[in-house]
Amino acid sequence: MVKQNNDLIKAMKDYAEENNVPIMSDEGISFLTNYITKNKIKRILEIGTAIAYSSIMMAYTDDDVEVTTIERDEKRFLEAIKNVKKAELEDRINLIYNDALEVKIEGDYDLIFIDAAKAQNIKFFEKFKDNLIPGGVIITDNMKFHGLVDKKEEEIESRNLRQLVRKIKEYKNFLDTNKEFDTTFKDIGDGLAISIDKKN
Repeated sequence: MVKQNNDLIKAMKDYAEENNVPIMSDEGISFLTNYITKNKIKRILEIGTAIAYSSIMMAYTDDDVEVTTIERDEKRFLEAIKNVKKAELEDRINLIYNDALEVKIEGDYDLIFIDAAKAQNIKFFEKFKDNLIPGGVIITDNMKFHGLVDKKEEEIESRNLRQLVRKIKEYKNFLDTNKEFDTTFKDIGDGLAISIDKKN
């Protein structure tokens, strides 16, 4: 079993805070990794690598877990490569430098984790759901978006933020009304949506 590198995890958290890189909260990552272990998930597709914090944490759950992860920001991608190497997980984390909406992914996954540009969540979901095994799960982070989703629109000063919050609400509605998936929303970390494919 690859030993978890706690110094690296702390360094990644510090880097994220200093460089304003959004990574999952402790509560969120704890839920995600426990979910992976409990459901014996082995193949994961992640949309939005950032600095590979969640990719590494997911890969640490079991030696059989393989993660394919996509990132379009060059600086973050290069940082992710360094972190994966330090974690000694190059053989189980496949990093792709590209825009997720432009890349073609082959193969089937047990879990798809969406943690990228929030305004594109519906497009990500629609594009990659076909890469899911029957009965697989799509988990989406930032459904609360720092508490802004629960606020009235007029209370959000920034126009860009208002538009983003509107997009997250549209996505929530999309999940609520999606006949192919059964979605539950968890008030954990920054808010998670767990969408289970109804096909068996």
